[in-house]
Order: sequence, then structure tokens, then C-alpha cells
Amino acid sequence: MTQDRIIIFDTTLRDGEQSPGASLNVEEKLTIARQLARLGVDVIEAGFPYASPGDFEAVQRIAEAVGTENGPTICGLARATRADIAAAGAAVKPAYRGRIHTFIATSDIHLEYKLKKTRAEVLEITGEMVAYAKSLVDDVEFSPEDAGRSDPEFLYQVLERAIAAGATTVNIPDTVGYTTPSEFGAIIRGIKENVPNIDQAIISVHGHNDLGLAVANFLEAVKNGARQLECTINGIGERAGNAALEELVMALHVRRQYFNPFLGRPADSQEPLTNIDTRQIYKTSRLVSNLTGMLVQPNKAIVGANAFAHQSGIHQDGVLKHKQTYEIMDAQSIGLTDNQIVLGKLSGRHAFATRLKELGFELSETELNNAFLRFKAVADKKKEVTDWDLESIVNDEIQQPPELFRLELVQVTCGDGSRPTATVTVRTPDGVELTDAAIGTGPVDAVYKAINRVVNVPNQLIEFSVQSVTAGIDAIGEVTIRLRQDQSIFSGHAANTDIIVASARAYINALNRLYAAQQQPKTEATEPPVPTPATI
Repeated sequence: MTQDRIIIFDTTLRDGEQSPGASLNVEEKLTIARQLARLGVDVIEAGFPYASPGDFEAVQRIAEAVGTENGPTICGLARATRADIAAAGAAVKPAYRGRIHTFIATSDIHLEYKLKKTRAEVLEITGEMVAYAKSLVDDVEFSPEDAGRSDPEFLYQVLERAIAAGATTVNIPDTVGYTTPSEFGAIIRGIKENVPNIDQAIISVHGHNDLGLAVANFLEAVKNGARQLECTINGIGERAGNAALEELVMALHVRRQYFNPFLGRPADSQEPLTNIDTRQIYKTSRLVSNLTGMLVQPNKAIVGANAFAHQSGIHQDGVLKHKQTYEIMDAQSIGLTDNQIVLGKLSGRHAFATRLKELGFELSETELNNAFLRFKAVADKKKEVTDWDLESIVNDEIQQPPELFRLELVQVTCGDGSRPTATVTVRTPDGVELTDAAIGTGPVDAVYKAINRVVNVPNQLIEFSVQSVTAGIDAIGEVTIRLRQDQSIFSGHAANTDIIVASARAYINALNRLYAAQQQPKTEATEPPVPTPATI
């Protein structure tokens, strides 16, 4: 099976969510899935349906809402067991195009210590479980976990068996991020040359960034025949993360003349190599960062704050004379535009709603009303409201966790020579308003101590970050925090022109996630046991 473009398989909602502290609720996953559809990804791996009722619901709802005739394929992950595969099949059933992605380990170290099975047993399971998945959906993907460390001859046998049983995509995972580009390219080339029925399936690749080589490995895989890339927004994921979608897409976009011949195209072809709308990249990156609480470092390729900034005088002079002297791509190509002023305090609800639609937001009536009230409050404090401000306002409004504790009042006194003091009023889940005060090392510390006295939910603050949305003293500030309780991490995010208020709201958001998790009934796994998150 050959084709002259690259399929983008996004696993932000499955592998990306395995990043410590990046847990998302169903509504947040749905919000990201809708944006991934606008971005133009071909396949959304929406979750691991058998892992929990919440994961099953998320995959099912994404299949219903996003898996439309003109939308992406919706995929569910499953171990090579009947229970896993049945759950994945049921979860993706509402999608116009549903896919089951099943996997089993093939490296000798995994067979001996994890599976405790022989190669013959793995071969038999592969054929049987792929065939079972094929009986539920037409589109089946198979992964030999830890393929990068598997014996090539055994790997060829497993892939041949999977394709014969009905797999339409075979995914080659570098599960532990161990291989180098030349090695990974050789693995893909070996598969093309030694698996007799490989022409009946698309070769996919999945890889982790433990050595910082994931993107380089994938590009080498493309040169050797891979036609599907499994990646995540901002490269989030288990341990050091996954190959970053934005880096792969823009590398293929900027260097398409180099990659064209490897896909059987004329070198000078200007046709895109992927279906991605690159102008949606920056917005998608921001959305995922805000919802997961995982900030993008300033020097991150493509979407980092410094990616298009020039400090050197020589660079600044060159860019002013001609952008391409020091810029190989236009910032506008990823949706990073100038801070265009579009609305002010006299703008009405219709103009507000129209602009949000132009920016790609689809809000319910309640969300729109709440966002408009937030916009009016900001417009009273800022003379100039930009698109970036609007995005921050709307994201802050629609990304709230269940409102169990509600911040009603926050007031601080601080200054040189004084002791920072905060007073807060919080409405509890029972509807009772409680007020308390505390002294801290600074105003935010005082606010957090006062909130802790009221809510009485034990936690450890492990990360606090503040970012300015736009330039200027009246800019909206975004606060992202992460809390730890036992082994779980919970994130909170909020935006406001008052950074103390934003800090307080972000803390309450994280506490609401923590408290909601505490209230969920503990369910025992049924046969077979739910796996640890580290998969393929």
C-alpha cells in the first residue's frame, strides 16, 4: 500500500495525557479533539477505552462529536486481549471512521520479564487478536511494542502475521527512545524489504524523545517508507515525551523540496506533504498547554515564545532588510499574527460572537454568555483588546473544572516594610461561604495559605508559572500551577488582568480537580488487570 503524502496520527489525548500532571477530564478532551479536527489531523487516538470508565466515555463522546464524515478517524488503543479490543470497538463505534489500535510486545526482554510468553505464543496471539479486531472494525492498526529492540527476523514474522489477519496499518514503536536516526531508518527499510505482504499496509512510526532524537528518527523513517507519523502537540507524553507534531509538520513543509522525491513527487512540487492546516498550529499548542498545565519552554522549536524573536543586532538588521536572512518560515504560517485590535468596551455581543467564530471557537450559549461578561470586564480595564486576549479569555472560561469550590473574594495588602496579608472568601461545595486570612512571604503565598485554611484539602504546590499574554502594563496574565497529592498531580490555569486574582483562581481550579478526584468511587479492575500507563 503506497501513497504520496504523510498521514498525521495524533496521540495527544492518549500518550500525551500520560505526562505526569497532564490528566484531562472528558470535556477538556473533547475541546482538544475539536481543535485537532480543525488542525486537520488524519487520525485522533482518543484514549485507552478499557483503562477506565472515564477513558471509555471520552473516546465514545469524541467519536460521536468529532468523528464525522468529514472529520478525522477516531482510534482507541487496546492490548491484544479480547476485553481490551471489545471495549475499543464499542467506544469508536459512533465514529464514521473508527480504528482499533492493538499491540503486544515483541522484544525478548519484554517477552521474558513482562509477558512471560514465548515467540510462538506471541505470534498466535497476534493473528487471533488482529482478526478479532477486524471483525469489529474495518480499520485495524497493529503495534509490536518495543520494536526498536526486537529481533528483526521475529519482527518480520509478527508483522506478516498481523497483516495477513487484517491489519491495515503496522506501527513500529521506538518505545524507550533508544534508536538513532540511521538505525531507525534501517528498521523501516528492513521491514519493506523482508515482510512479504507489506504492500497491503501503511507503515507507521511511534517514538519517544528520551535521547532527543524522536523527530529526526521519524524524518529518517519517512525517507525509508513510513507514511504515518504518530505524534503529540508540543511533544508531550510519557517520560521525555513524543515526537512533536508541530516540528514534524513544519519540517516537512519547509523542506518539502528535499522530501518530495522520497514520496515519488517531483522535487519542485509545492503540494503540501500533509493535510495539516499549519495556521492552526500555534492555537492548538496554546490550547493543549493551557489545559494540561504543561508550559512550552521559550526556546521550543516552532511554538516557543522565542521561536521568531531576534535579540542579536546583526539578526535584527538582517530580518528588517529581508525576513529570509534569518527566518526560514513565516510566523503567520503557524497562525502567529500581530496583535490586531479587533474589539473594545463598546463592542456588542454580536461582534464578540462573530469574532470568536472567525477565530475558530464553537461555544455553547452559556459559555458565550460567560465569556462575553469576562470580555466586558477586561475591556473596561484595557483600551485595546487583541485576538490573543480574546483567546485567553475564552480558553479560561471554557476550560474550567467542575466548580466545587468557588472563589468569591480575594484581597491582599503588601508592600516594602509590610507583612503580605490576604483575605479570601470561598463558597464550599455545600454552598457555605467561609472567610479567612493569612500572612505569607508574598501576596500569592498569603492568598494560597488563606485558601488552604478554608478548603482544608492537603496538597503540595510543585509548580507556579506566570506568563503575559500580550505586551503592556495592562496585559492579561496567565497563571499555571501544579499540585501534588500522594502520587497524583493536578493542574490549574486562569487568566486575568490582576495577576493576584489569576493566581487565586488557578489555585482554586487545581483544588477542584484534586477534590473531584477524591470524590470518585474507587473501582477494582476486572480481568484482565488495567496496565500501567507506559504502553507502546
